[in-house]
Amino acid sequence: MHIPPQTLEGWLRHCEQLHPKNIDMGLERVGEVARRLGLRFNCPVITVAGTNGKGSTCAMLEAVALQAGYRTGVYTSPHLVHFEERCRIRGEIVDAASLVASFEAVERARTQNGNEVTLTYFEFTTLAILRHMSLSLLDVAILEVGLGGRLDATNIIDADCAVITSVDIDHVEFLGPDRETIGREKAGIMRTGRPVVVSDPMPPQSVIDHAREIGADLWRFGQDFNFSGDKQQWAWAGRGRRYAGLAYPALRGANQLVNASGALAALEAVRERLPITAQAVRAGLALVELPGRFQIVPGQPTLVLDVAHNPHSVAALTANLDAMGYFPTTHAVFGAMADKDLAPMLAKVGPVIDRWYFTDLPTPRAETAASLQQKWNALQMVAGGRREVATSLHANPEEALRAAVEAADPADRIVVFGSFYTVGGVLQHGVPRLQAKHLGA
Repeated sequence: MHIPPQTLEGWLRHCEQLHPKNIDMGLERVGEVARRLGLRFNCPVITVAGTNGKGSTCAMLEAVALQAGYRTGVYTSPHLVHFEERCRIRGEIVDAASLVASFEAVERARTQNGNEVTLTYFEFTTLAILRHMSLSLLDVAILEVGLGGRLDATNIIDADCAVITSVDIDHVEFLGPDRETIGREKAGIMRTGRPVVVSDPMPPQSVIDHAREIGADLWRFGQDFNFSGDKQQWAWAGRGRRYAGLAYPALRGANQLVNASGALAALEAVRERLPITAQAVRAGLALVELPGRFQIVPGQPTLVLDVAHNPHSVAALTANLDAMGYFPTTHAVFGAMADKDLAPMLAKVGPVIDRWYFTDLPTPRAETAASLQQKWNALQMVAGGRREVATSLHANPEEALRAAVEAADPADRIVVFGSFYTVGGVLQHGVPRLQAKHLGA
């Protein structure tokens, strides 16, 4: 007799062993288990897809809705340190123990009447969190798409409003080699007759075409909504609604105004079911938080944490680092997945980095520190090695950060980026002790 796990940790181990693949695209299996669960939401659902900016957009939607007094539920992935970060109810990360009943329910549905359905780790955990959210008496559910859109497990839910943030090249082996093909995959979250907000200022034509083909209500950046701003404040205008004199969002970085604009357009699109006041917009954007998105940890040396892990997000990180002003030396802790387009990432950020600390990561998908170093050296040779850049190799992000702290002067900065695993590894262990040596501790 199989005894089911009693803890979230036990269930996660169980989920890891169910399917030979990490990713198995398709909605038949996950849809069947959702049908057996009777999974449905009794509130508006906003689904957010895109290459970059999904997490920030979800956090802004949540922050504004919370300030308007709504009971929010957010599903996001992956997590930085603890699995339960993937689900927030009323702005709070769920308690691990409260998820166990939903894991049990998914397992019962999955194995119902001996008619077993195989699910990947992502599919099983997504179903468990969606069930937990569906029973939480929410006013609005905000779902971040894991990969692509059309075949992502979140797409079993018919969203009342879809948001597509930036579309760029990532996960090529699953989504295709170019923006048009990837755009088609993201467009799969649209529904006929329902709003889709496209906040990418230059979206692939495939996204626009799909919206027209299925008769979705298309909200395009630059046409149906827009923003303007100066150094002090910014303004947003949508269909028949304006917000002026807004403070800049609490999430840092030039790209956040694009994300904020998309979030406000989505809230405008569901306004009849979820009215939002101007005061909620102001307060929500001023208070929004999201770890690992150009997150600056106060102290000396300055520490920047960013989950940038593809050429597009690394370009945004580079622009944001540039805008921070002068630091004598910039140290970079970098670990990344092997399937990423690493050369353009390193080439883009290279000019602002003076010293690299390459790290291994605790997953078979990761590139080794030694291989990252080789890729960097190859780029340096092509560029003619114009300046001396020191590099070192480390077994994990915590060790890499420790080495960077040891080498850094108080006026320097350290940037940790390349993957959720890299930033998560540092958050798990290293950050609280970071400035200790400079405080004389």
